[in-house]
Amino acid sequence: MRIMKPTRHLLLALCPMVVLGFLYYSSGRLHPWGWGHKSQKDLDSFFSVGRLFHSVYDKQGFLLKLDGNLPLELMYKYGNLSEGVCKPGYAAAKMTAIYPKFTKPAPMFLDPNFRRFTKISKFFPPFGMKMQEKIIDNILTATKSFGLEDELDSLSCKKCIIMGNGAILTNKSMGARIDEYNVIARLNEAPVSGYEKDVGSRTTMRITYPEGAIQKTERYEQDSLFVLSAFKALDFKWLRSMIFKERLRNTDGFWKSVARHVPREPSEMRILNPYFIQEAAFRFIGLPHNKGQMGRGNIPTLGTVAITMALHNCDEVAVAGFGYDMSTPHAPLHYYEKIRMAAIKQSWTHNISKEKEFLIKLVKAGVIQDLTHGICGSGC
Repeated sequence: MRIMKPTRHLLLALCPMVVLGFLYYSSGRLHPWGWGHKSQKDLDSFFSVGRLFHSVYDKQGFLLKLDGNLPLELMYKYGNLSEGVCKPGYAAAKMTAIYPKFTKPAPMFLDPNFRRFTKISKFFPPFGMKMQEKIIDNILTATKSFGLEDELDSLSCKKCIIMGNGAILTNKSMGARIDEYNVIARLNEAPVSGYEKDVGSRTTMRITYPEGAIQKTERYEQDSLFVLSAFKALDFKWLRSMIFKERLRNTDGFWKSVARHVPREPSEMRILNPYFIQEAAFRFIGLPHNKGQMGRGNIPTLGTVAITMALHNCDEVAVAGFGYDMSTPHAPLHYYEKIRMAAIKQSWTHNISKEKEFLIKLVKAGVIQDLTHGICGSGC
């Protein structure tokens, strides 16, 4: 027995090294025929778990080597499906393949049991709903509906498209293709009427905040959900006023004029789960935490928040109208107005460059499909 102990100890010591070697080989950094040509720096990294992990994933936890190819296990699951057939769980599966920390369960909208979500209960708006529980209860008691329409909720596979408002949509004639999606999410006041050829004619939901909401009631589509993405406590009070048709007496605290009436019944109004703002900001993009408070450069754009929502709730996710080309400051920012690209630089809440890095990862890995190719142009 005494003779066997050193052998046992040696095997125990070698096992972790063998595992690390296999992982390192799998990462593509080491090849069986290249041992003798590795630098001392590479050899040192082999024996460092931290360096090994860093060689495979970036600091946010995303796989460094991204391409649109399906991992072997997904190829078996989705490879034989006919083109155009909805692929159940596809977006979440591809997201998990490049970001192992991704967990899917996160409902689109708050429901009466929202207190069960500890990830949002500890944060103030926009990253949570701390201190807003009573007014949210009040709102949800009135709306009585907490999902999509029954027909959409019952689908076994949902194809969703998030419509950005970029001028890149102009003259693309993608309206018919956009209308083929099950769920079409539009942002803020981006109009549909008069632009159907390029942006489609259907709207499932319009996600907005008070300052971004359509102010002319005649511009609202007839059949769509009105979804509040709350960025401050005042936004919930505004929504309550819209639901109960109360006169909006005081607009102090809003950074520009807001809608005073939303032509929707309470059953057609929703509150977007604030977890998507939190996850997009701190986990996916890596924006400053600022002790969980809104601060300079730590708020994701509404488009990225909507994409994050779709990754959790849709089987396939596409986008159109995304992509800011900051090298053309005089180009139009949106497809429906004359504001120039330079205007985005004036925003103190967003970090457009870091956000673009995140979206490029999703496009490169095929997690989302960019119909207008504005996120990374020819670089993906």
